[in-house]
Amino acid sequence: MFGNWIKTSILMAGIVALFGAVGALIGGQQGMLIALLVGGAMNVWAYWFSDKMVLKMYRAKEVDASSSPYLYNMVRELATRGGLPMPKVYLIDEAQPNAFATGRNPEHAAVAATTGIVQMLSERELRGVMAHELAHVKNRDILISTISATVAGAISMLAQFGMFFGGRDGEDRPNPIVAIILMIVAPMAGMLIQMAISRTREFGADRGGAEISGDPNALADALAKIDAYARGIPMHTADAHPETAQMMIMNPLSGGGLKGLFSTHPATEERIARLRAMA
Repeated sequence: MFGNWIKTSILMAGIVALFGAVGALIGGQQGMLIALLVGGAMNVWAYWFSDKMVLKMYRAKEVDASSSPYLYNMVRELATRGGLPMPKVYLIDEAQPNAFATGRNPEHAAVAATTGIVQMLSERELRGVMAHELAHVKNRDILISTISATVAGAISMLAQFGMFFGGRDGEDRPNPIVAIILMIVAPMAGMLIQMAISRTREFGADRGGAEISGDPNALADALAKIDAYARGIPMHTADAHPETAQMMIMNPLSGGGLKGLFSTHPATEERIARLRAMA
């Protein structure tokens, strides 16, 4: 827990510094001060509201024991096994099999699953997946992953804004050097934020999920099935917001090239091998 708070603090400080640097390129000292204020405000906003923004982005609908007893009761049973408060449960109307957890702490957590994953996996496999997401909650991974997902896009937007409207030279023309720098910063900023999340986070959630469910092979089987199908089924929201890809249990991006840089997921084969070894 203490380690994750250190990571979160470093990430937030990095966000403010990056906002300030881009602001200085756009508008000098005044631009830097404005950007620092914006970055600080964004941190506060992200801490309290980033989870709601991500859920809204994916058009997730909250369910309960009446509207979706199968999924809700499964999560409740697993949360009890894991010694966790009952999180909110959401369904996302997407054919691609995937799931994620969000929230600022275990007391304010949510788990979301696509309709595709609920329909595709067996009950045993789905238990493995939802246990994995609850392990993220238990390990307190969810705050840093949710914050990184929301601010990465904002930093890239700020850099692109500066490329088109900032960095003026003495004759009030766009400074081409500043424009080139910002063109590089825009995609790199998002990538660096994503890489602030260690790949060991997924291995830890796999291990913790296997312990919660008591069935490492169930999650291994689920990962193999998700990997086989997810690549051929696009998730348009994830493609439009690749900064959120690292929140998912499996990389949801359908494109290659620069989008692959946003992947913070370990190789599925290695994840499965580790789970098989646990079993």
